[in-house]
Amino acid sequence: MLTSEALRAHLIGARLAGVVATSREESLRRYRLFAARDPRVLLGIDPEGAWDQRDVVELMADRCGVPVDFRRTSGQDVIDPGRTVAALDAFADRLAEVARRGAPVLLGTGHPHRLLGFYAALADALSAAGCTVLTPAQGRCVDITTRFGLRTYNLAYVRGVALVRAPGAERPGCEPGAHTHSPLPVRTALAAAAEAGGPLPELVIGDHGWVCGAGQLGFEAIGPADADDPALFVGEAEGSVSVAVPLDDGVRSDYYLPLTRYVLNRACLSQ
Repeated sequence: MLTSEALRAHLIGARLAGVVATSREESLRRYRLFAARDPRVLLGIDPEGAWDQRDVVELMADRCGVPVDFRRTSGQDVIDPGRTVAALDAFADRLAEVARRGAPVLLGTGHPHRLLGFYAALADALSAAGCTVLTPAQGRCVDITTRFGLRTYNLAYVRGVALVRAPGAERPGCEPGAHTHSPLPVRTALAAAAEAGGPLPELVIGDHGWVCGAGQLGFEAIGPADADDPALFVGEAEGSVSVAVPLDDGVRSDYYLPLTRYVLNRACLSQ
């Protein structure tokens, strides 16, 4: 069993926490955009508070461990590994509770290239524990605004995990799915589940728009977030997000395997 001390060492060594790849410039830029209510960084939440840039920086320092010094405007950002471990513990506790009840769950990612394996392992473990892993709106079209304009994607499920793909991207050898921060996929999935008469998820597990979009609609939602993604942490502070785990969400996919083992062990879901 991976101890919290061993996990902390892995987080630092893999740069999942500690000094991370996210630049301080990018974090501050996105904090400014959040304060300006830019929908690209709100990720589907509608904050209740005013949240100016200073408020966002202070929150991210508290929840992630990023520097609170406003004079520090360059270099690499920092995530406190102790905060990551504590949040993973809370994340695992939520998994254990939903598994104990055998409740329906929905998993989705906007980072399929990095995080699909992490979520798929959770889906397998929750299914084995008696949870229904929901797959609503399979194949449904979702129109998402990107930096290249409006693009149409298809909602798909891989090993129980929702993601979006460009039309025709299901061919062998293609990427597993598209990168997106949009809340539209989870809204589409939840609307389809409701239209079909349920069941509805008692827990949504994912990242970016999957967590914020579900949380804004009143569903319990948990997931990881990087140092430049304040929306999940604001949602957690205001109560619309249950658990936000601070970590770099863009490292190699195999670097998340120890996190998977740690979370499943703590949740007593190891197979």
